[in-house]
Amino acid sequence: MKKVVIGILANVDAGKTSLAEAMLYQSGAIRHLGRVDKQDAFLDPDQLERQRGITIFSHQANLEYQTTQLTLLDTPGHIDFASQTEAVLSVLDYAILVVSATSGVQSYTRKIWQLLHHYQVPTFIFVNKMDVANQEISCLMSQLQENLSTNCISFADKTNLSAEAYEELALQDEQLLSEYLTKGKLTTETIQVLIQQRKVFPCFFGSALKLTGISKFLTGLNDWTAEYHSEETEFSARVFKISHNQKGERLTWLRVFAGKLQPRQPLGSEQKVSELRVYQGDKYQGVDRITAGAVCTIPGLKNTYVGQGLGKLSDSVQPELKPVLTYEVATGEYDPLICLEALRELEDEDQQLHVLWNRHQQKLSIRIMGKVQLEILQQLLADRYDLKLKFVEGKVLYQEAITQSVEGVGHFEPLRHYAEVHLLLEPGPLGSGLTFANNCPNDMLATNWQKQIMSDLTNKEHLGVLLGAPLTDVKLTLISGKYSNKHTVGGDFRQATWRAVRQGLMVLKKQGQCQLLEPWYQFSLTVNQEQVGRALNDLQLMNATFQLPKISGQQATQTIKGKAPVTKMQNYAQTLRSYTHGQGQLECSFAGYQPCQAAAPIIAQSNYQPTSDLDNTPDSVFCAKGAAVQVPWDEVADWMHLPYATR
Repeated sequence: MKKVVIGILANVDAGKTSLAEAMLYQSGAIRHLGRVDKQDAFLDPDQLERQRGITIFSHQANLEYQTTQLTLLDTPGHIDFASQTEAVLSVLDYAILVVSATSGVQSYTRKIWQLLHHYQVPTFIFVNKMDVANQEISCLMSQLQENLSTNCISFADKTNLSAEAYEELALQDEQLLSEYLTKGKLTTETIQVLIQQRKVFPCFFGSALKLTGISKFLTGLNDWTAEYHSEETEFSARVFKISHNQKGERLTWLRVFAGKLQPRQPLGSEQKVSELRVYQGDKYQGVDRITAGAVCTIPGLKNTYVGQGLGKLSDSVQPELKPVLTYEVATGEYDPLICLEALRELEDEDQQLHVLWNRHQQKLSIRIMGKVQLEILQQLLADRYDLKLKFVEGKVLYQEAITQSVEGVGHFEPLRHYAEVHLLLEPGPLGSGLTFANNCPNDMLATNWQKQIMSDLTNKEHLGVLLGAPLTDVKLTLISGKYSNKHTVGGDFRQATWRAVRQGLMVLKKQGQCQLLEPWYQFSLTVNQEQVGRALNDLQLMNATFQLPKISGQQATQTIKGKAPVTKMQNYAQTLRSYTHGQGQLECSFAGYQPCQAAAPIIAQSNYQPTSDLDNTPDSVFCAKGAAVQVPWDEVADWMHLPYATR
């Protein structure tokens, strides 16, 4: 049978888990049709998920329909758990985007669509809840084409597409149009290629709860998907999930892209496969072999991580979605180190949970996406580890960037050690993150030392010097360095490299060329007609950017879409509920970082002292008269052994 790995994605309450349930039931994979509201959905096996009625963790199920074997990966629909959704995207052949016919394309639906574009995942669209929506398919198609892509095409008529659908498909490419005009239709293989190339997004319609349109949708997946093929024979795979079961076993979930996987097979130099499992909900079956195109789980591995490439496959790119809030952990009567160990294990499972430990102050803090994630985190800590922790009110997670280039210098020369590093720090485009380059001549610094420096650059979270917030949108280039044949060891270059970054930032801070960035939300705000004026006034006070709604006397409500700073909008849902008496709706998704509009008071309030941050010092260490000398960052130029490379 044809093997296909497909993920199901949606905004919360669109009916994503219900669709997965319907597909499993219709195909005969399960005998009982569960429901989310009855807490017996097959792909919400965790007790927390059943209590809250939302998917919190990604889950796997398998079904066979006609000539296709589908591996379904159900993903969370709430933005606070979007890291698991994003991690799954890197292992999919196709995605199913579920859109509610009653709610339409929402803010988070657009964010999912952007992620699907970023990872170039071919996508089928299932419009759910047609049984309660009072809309024609033609009207819904117009909404999809306007909000997602003009290449959304209805495949709802029948398995053999209508002439109108064929014509729409043919118009996607001149060569296809010629083929259509000559033959009057397009081959199945041609349509499959169009879908794989994301030139066409097939749209289906139905009701998951009523099982309406499910057979037609499954037939469409059977007809219009193609099996993944790899020319490689050597093993390669990617990790997309880490979890721990009730027995405490650490489980590594991965997709095999090439070759095969068997028990006792080595994974790297230190680990072997102890057992291979294929999960169906919360149950699994042991297997003795996994081949290309399949998903499996390995218990007991210790050094794996989400996004890791195994075999010939490299690691996946850094996640697009980032946490925007930071909370301090009030450990109270508990040992901070025990709390740290528990949080580290949960961090292992969730890319969007960042645990920070200040060893000098013995303080814990976390970075997360939102308050729902925090509530789940507290429950997991209580249930798994018997830790009833409290969290101090969250602060927005800022980032720092630069607006001017500078050459940073780091020197590390205590007794019997030596290294000097010169880095060029350049501002990058907004949203580009940290990028790295090497422009150091080999005759100045041996290749092995250059590799060491580049590794040290990429293996650390660099912090800015305004708040000590993460540094972003900067290009770091190695331009020169110096070593000693007698005294240099690898750790010396690590110290010199990190000091060079900080020294360059301190120079820019003195010149006023460091910049604070704040996170923004993309929002969709729906209120009654008579409340539009209040909403617009609130948005203006938030310094939001938005589109004015088209006022129509026939509409009872209006939807305003735009972007606003997280600091201004993070608690607005409570205000909205108050003045709309619970009728207003606000949907927010992360929209990236922008220059902070009120940086000065935030920097002053933080009182961050970069020279006192011993783990991120900008100062250098030189040797004078047989002793190590600590040289402040603003005096390094008088002591450094190499001249500036950029002057």
